[in-house]
This record gives sequence, structure tokens and C-alpha cells, in this order.
Amino acid sequence: MNRTQLKQAWFNLPATSVITKTILVEMDKYEGRKGQGTVQITSDGPDGFRQFKTHQKLPIKYVVDRIAAEDELKEYKLVIQ
Repeated sequence: MNRTQLKQAWFNLPATSVITKTILVEMDKYEGRKGQGTVQITSDGPDGFRQFKTHQKLPIKYVVDRIAAEDELKEYKLVIQ
């Protein structure tokens, strides 16, 4: 196999099609910010990597309202820490 054939074989390998979609809610542990937390929405797949992170005073309510507003987020796995 010459160099060109090896290169073509390498680029013709199937790409991984594992798709991960996660909503991560981390509650703050500081005394002055009890009940507040950060919400991180991450998706990784063949279309690319996307991540959005925000701090909220009521993170659980924010996630519930956002899922109700956007049907695409119903496919995501919810993790609360």
C-alpha cells in the first residue's frame, strides 16, 4: 500500500456517531448563594460540539421552563448535582 492509498483509507474510516446531550445543574454551596446554581447545556455529535452555561437564581425552574419552551431539549439527559 503506498502513501496515497493509506491516506485515502484513513480518511474513509467511519467517524464516531456517538451523540451526547446533557443538561447539568450544579447547585452553589456558598452560604450567600443557597438555592442558586449554574445550568450547563451540552451536546456533542456529528454536527459538532455546543455548550451553553449560565448562572441562575432558580436553576431548576429555569431548566423546566426552558425544556417546556424548546422541544429539542426533551431529548437531553438531566443531571442535578
